Amino acid sequence: MLTQQSDDGVRTLTLNRARKKNALSIDLRDEMSDALDAAGHDDGVKVVVVTGAGDTFSAGFDLKEFDDLDDEAHARRLWASSDRWHRTLIELPLPILAAVNGPALAGGFDLAVMCDVRIAATTARFAHPEQAFSDVVYGPLHDLVGGAVARDLCLTGRSVDAEEALALRLVSKVVAPEDLEHETRDTASRISRAPRDILVRTKAKAIRRAAISGPTLDL
Repeated sequence: MLTQQSDDGVRTLTLNRARKKNALSIDLRDEMSDALDAAGHDDGVKVVVVTGAGDTFSAGFDLKEFDDLDDEAHARRLWASSDRWHRTLIELPLPILAAVNGPALAGGFDLAVMCDVRIAATTARFAHPEQAFSDVVYGPLHDLVGGAVARDLCLTGRSVDAEEALALRLVSKVVAPEDLEHETRDTASRISRAPRDILVRTKAKAIRRAAISGPTLDL
């Protein structure tokens, strides 16, 4: 469900559940957390790229897994997986670059936001549709775009297209879908020109400044 590729200090993680719109199941979250931990401990990796297979970045958490929350063992596994996934992304000591190839919704929106840099295809859009029935992860978005925009998007659940996302500084650049891979590779290459220890120190400063902490539902 997660494919990995390494090249010149860049570790690319691709969510590979295209038929499920790259929904973030427990298994996929755990696999991603393991891959991020491994990248963080690999001296040969300087930057991590996250993207989605097919035409969607990620539609968010796999909602079918929330049907069994009365099963205490399942509920514990689900929330432990979620908490670990969020913390691993937020605290990864290396820069993370999101190549947003399509819609990034709910937990998929969170995934993009928890990366350090975002490049979007023109087909990308961002929204928190879960605001109508569930808690929304607020803190990382607030850290990125400020309170006014974060409250708007988290309280209304409205959809933001790629061009508005650029205007809101939610993404750094918008490119045609066919140019996304090239632009991502070019940006990752620019990041990876820096020595790994400098990248780690810079990322540590960003993590300290954000001061985002707590389990998933408190973020």
